[in-house]
Amino acid sequence: MKIKEVVGIDISKIDFDVRMHKSQDYNKFMNDKKGYRKLLKWVYKLSEFAQDEIFFIFEHTGLYSFNLATFLTEKKVPFTLVSGLEIKRSMGITRGKDDKIDATRIAYYGYLRRDELTAYTMPSKPLSELKSLFGLRRQLVRDRASFLASLNEIRKFKLKKENTVEFAVKESMIKILSTKIEKVEKRMAEIVESNPEMKLLFDLLISIPGIGTQNALSFIITTHVFTKFKAWRAYAAYCGVAPFPNRSGTSVRGKTKVSSLANKEVKVLLTAAAYSVIRFDPELKAFYQRKIDEGKDKQLVINIIRCKIIARMFAVVKRGKPYVNIHKFAS
Repeated sequence: MKIKEVVGIDISKIDFDVRMHKSQDYNKFMNDKKGYRKLLKWVYKLSEFAQDEIFFIFEHTGLYSFNLATFLTEKKVPFTLVSGLEIKRSMGITRGKDDKIDATRIAYYGYLRRDELTAYTMPSKPLSELKSLFGLRRQLVRDRASFLASLNEIRKFKLKKENTVEFAVKESMIKILSTKIEKVEKRMAEIVESNPEMKLLFDLLISIPGIGTQNALSFIITTHVFTKFKAWRAYAAYCGVAPFPNRSGTSVRGKTKVSSLANKEVKVLLTAAAYSVIRFDPELKAFYQRKIDEGKDKQLVINIIRCKIIARMFAVVKRGKPYVNIHKFAS
């Protein structure tokens, strides 16, 4: 596909601004199906290029961009979603900001990279539901943790018989949230069980020491059932655990370190998996202790183990067979 026109869209809750890069035509539409239909009609009418030579690009803004992405997918219109931070950093020093300017910058960004753009593929309905439920569970767990922490605090300084309402409300909220979390987890389990591809991946992942249910679900979601990343190193970079060099010429000799640009939620889960695996996996436990004895920084060693876990994940998925600890068979 040869891209000759890029349509940049700055999308918000109510409406979205549109800029066609080559023609510099501009318009604004409502963020609903009627607006989406008007968008395509307007673009195809004004553009001198064929429909398959026109590419749409907009920021990934969660709920605000979901319906437009779904509509374009149904109409088989090529488009892609990009990170707002990626666009912002690519622009260098800029002045001024409004929706019209942002649409122009998005269109320009896409046109400069038109030879690199690939059409976005929407996740399947089961994967979309699993992703939404995973986020909901995370929110519920955080809320429950907040109530638990608050309850533990008042237990230290207040008597329950003198503060019955406060204790009762907090205890009730903890119980309700626990019930809701169980309900969400049950539905997630049903989705995985009813989808053969997800079920296979889930079983493969939990066979790896350190990876539990929530870790496995997170990895399935963020890799788009292991179709989004071709190699484990690319996923490690996405998670913020892949080390990058910091050198230039003869004068700059910085430390090799990980990037702050990462999916920090997944990174937290990987950290928990790393601490778990050094307790229960003899191979990595010995590796960890050996590196610490050599004087290596603790966080550096933990990061290496996080990378090893990711490498194991991609290895078992590629083979299609559960993880086997061959070291326990060694004589």
